[in-house]
Order: sequence, then C-alpha cells, then structure tokens
Amino acid sequence: MVGLVLEATAHAASALPSTQGPRLAPPYQVNCIVSSQEYEQASKVDQFVTRFLLRETVSQLQALQSSLEGASDTLEAQARGQRLNEEHMQVQSRSRSSRRAGRRALKSISWSPAWSPGSSDTGWNSEAELQWRLQVNRLQELIDQLECKAPRLEPLQEDLAKGPNSHILVAQRQVQVAEDALQDFHRALCCYMNFTGAQSHCLHVSAQKMLDHATFTLYEFWQDEASWRRHQQSPCSKAFQRTLIDHLQAPDTLTTVFFPASWWIMNNN
Repeated sequence: MVGLVLEATAHAASALPSTQGPRLAPPYQVNCIVSSQEYEQASKVDQFVTRFLLRETVSQLQALQSSLEGASDTLEAQARGQRLNEEHMQVQSRSRSSRRAGRRALKSISWSPAWSPGSSDTGWNSEAELQWRLQVNRLQELIDQLECKAPRLEPLQEDLAKGPNSHILVAQRQVQVAEDALQDFHRALCCYMNFTGAQSHCLHVSAQKMLDHATFTLYEFWQDEASWRRHQQSPCSKAFQRTLIDHLQAPDTLTTVFFPASWWIMNNN
C-alpha cells in the first residue's frame, strides 16, 4: 500500500498538462517502492522516515488536487460562456465534494458514445480544449483512486502542543573515524550505547555503519531536551566525547530535531 501511494504520486505529478502555466513537478523522485513487508521489517528510524515522507506526499497531493479543482472550475466557466456565469459562481461556493460530483457528471458526458467534438451541448469549440479536458479527466480519476487507497497517517488529528512532554528529541551524530583507531572507537561506542540505552528517559539508541567502514551515524531518541542535555554532562558521555576528539579524522556533525511525542507513543503501544 505504501509503495502504491509513492508510485501513484509520481504518476499524478507527471500527468499534469503543460499547456496552461508551468508544469508541476513531483515532491521528490521516487527511486524505489517500499512494500508493506519491507516497512514492517525496517528499523524504527526507517519506519519513521517512511511515514514522514508519506505525510509530505499527501500534502503535495492535496495541493495538486486544489490546483486541479481551480483549473477545472476555470475551464467550466470558459466553456459555458457568459450565459452560465451566475451558475458558475454558485458552483464555486459549494463544498469540495459538490465540485467533484459536478466534474464527474461532465466527465460522463464527455465520454458518452453519443458525444462528438462538434456537439453544441458541451460548448467545446477547439481541439486544444478537448485535449485539455481529457487530461483533466484522467488526472481526476487518478486522484479519486488515491483518495480511496491512501493509508491514513498518524496521528489522524494534530493536537495542540501542551506541556513539556509534547515533543521528543532526536539527536543524530555523524562521525568519520581514522582507520587506525576503528577498534578503539568501536569499543567506546558499544560502552556508550549500553550506558545510554539504560537511561530511563532514553527511548531508543542505535548506530549505523556506512559502506566505507569508517563513517558511523548515531541516533538517540529522548523524551525531552532537558534529559538529553543532562545526559551530555554525564561522565560516560564526556568520556565518549573525548574519544571522538582523539580518534576522528574530522569534527563530528551533531543535529537535533523535535517531533510530536504522539508519533512515538502510537507506534510503540
């Protein structure tokens, strides 16, 4: 299901016509499809990244659908002419579902076997307008399919941030170790991870070794920023920082990000 959403997003963005204004590009290039089995077997960090990208994908789809509705409403006004201006204003004031139902009705007319490009009922007077309408119909069908098949992202409703525990802190530290110090660094890293993982306010800690065997990325999930800062002042943390100074080829890179605590709670219950 996740793979279907990502793949369909790329097709939806690429299907936009280029005759009216700039062509919209997909939010990012989808190079692979993540199946549900791969998602379940992935690490918690990878699962979190997948959900984050899906959230961005759905946001892009919603923006794409809004642009599509605006373009479709404009085409309807131009096709019907001055005689239906008042009716067009009423259509614009309706809800999104009402506008979608109206477009489905027009789509049924345009695909009817009895309809022809020269028919006076549709108001079309050029081949270019006909091609534009067909492209809009095809894209609308794709968006309707995504609305039915797209999974719900968690949380379904965003709550207002309340209290000091409304967000968790994720600290990412990337280090590049000198080749002659890999063994010493590995021992220090294992000690640090064991100590950090035993802390009551540490939600998760993990390390990833890159393909060059000299670059490591350390991830720490903490209940709040204050707990993480207290941990940085502990003797074990200071000893690990001294190890980094002695064994790294270049200064380490530390990045911290805050995420809603409900995301972690809902996925670990």
